[in-house]
Amino acid sequence: MSWALTDKLVLFELTDSIKIEFMADTLGLLFAVLITVVYLCNIIYSIAYMKDENNKKRYYIFYILLYFVLLSLSFSANLVTFYLFYELMTIVSVPLVFHEQTHEAVIASLKYLLYSMAGAYMVLAGIFFLRKYAITFDFILGGVLKNNSDDTAGLMLIVLTLMIAGFSVKAGMFPMHSWLTLAHPVAPSPASALLSGIIVKCGVFGILRTVFYIFGVDFIRGTWTQYLFLILSLITVFMGSLLAFREEHIKKRLAYSTISQVSYILFGIFMLDENAMTGSLLHIISHAFIKSALFMIAGILIHQTGYTKAGDFKGVGKKMPLVMWCFTICSLALTGIPPTGGFLSKWYLATGAMSSKVAVFRYLGPVILLISALLTAGYLFPVFMNGFFTDKEDKEAVGRYREGLCDPGLLFILPVMALTALSVLAGMLPGPLIPFLKELSSMMMGGMG
Repeated sequence: MSWALTDKLVLFELTDSIKIEFMADTLGLLFAVLITVVYLCNIIYSIAYMKDENNKKRYYIFYILLYFVLLSLSFSANLVTFYLFYELMTIVSVPLVFHEQTHEAVIASLKYLLYSMAGAYMVLAGIFFLRKYAITFDFILGGVLKNNSDDTAGLMLIVLTLMIAGFSVKAGMFPMHSWLTLAHPVAPSPASALLSGIIVKCGVFGILRTVFYIFGVDFIRGTWTQYLFLILSLITVFMGSLLAFREEHIKKRLAYSTISQVSYILFGIFMLDENAMTGSLLHIISHAFIKSALFMIAGILIHQTGYTKAGDFKGVGKKMPLVMWCFTICSLALTGIPPTGGFLSKWYLATGAMSSKVAVFRYLGPVILLISALLTAGYLFPVFMNGFFTDKEDKEAVGRYREGLCDPGLLFILPVMALTALSVLAGMLPGPLIPFLKELSSMMMGGMG
């Protein structure tokens, strides 16, 4: 299957190892297509959401710049190019976080910037070491390390750990996750959808490139680095779900959910199993659709009602049935209820874990994923259940809504419905997608170009 364009586009070359160049390989194309689909839905939603907002011109300038930066990141042919656009992604996305220019927005954007810079410096330190111990910075399946002694291998394992930790900041892994819960609530909802659906996945993308295309899967398999990040990913899965269950603010609840769900992906990656990797790749796609839709829905609910807490939307489903039905379907998908894409991705993650040879985690992982799924149901299901089903005591709450409250216009609802449909179709019609992801997983695990 190699969907790779062998010719590389070189824009700038300082030395043989330091150059800005691009290529379109299978993994890069997957991310580029995903980014484009989410962006198409998000730009339509943004037109409606930003209609009455201030500083629209600045928002759209950075919004469009971010798209081109993300595409450049997807098609980066080497680690230096990837790092350059990874840093640009942070710089260009910061204005989307502080768009409202409130005190909370400024604090959140500064924390996002500082955390991202700290993670980027860890990656940069790794690049400096790799210049001596790697044959090239080019992304090549199987890795590019020189044949080194055992002492050097130990050093390289520390470098790998440092680089994974650096990329994990953007992916929201514990203990580097707290920027997410500040940034999401204060950013405009379309920006929150991009942060959760796409930008956090770029941290995952960086980990995939580093583990499988720079160091190689055999280098990390069975090492303390693999076990360390398996432990951290499972801690994050459980912690994020538990904190989301306890959180009342709807966007902050969804932010904690993102912390948990992205670590599902990381768990599958660090299991180093083909089925688990297939589940991770599918969850990257499914979660991008589901969580983008959920943040858009949260924006609609806040925009239409003026309320922000998850318990404030009692009876709203009777006034905005399309919005609440989309929330219901996306909640079922995120929990992992068939026949959605969320179910299929978690099925592959669980079965991949159980079929792997990683002691303890082959059993502990599926248990934690199951507990997290129950907690996901616990923090999402009450929202739509209260939205549709009310008793006599809730009639007063329903009366709080403004007169004439109804589903918003097409520019609001069509992108949400499209993303909701995609999250279901990923599970109902997986025909062409699953073989593609399985072959990509096999290629990455086998290290074949």
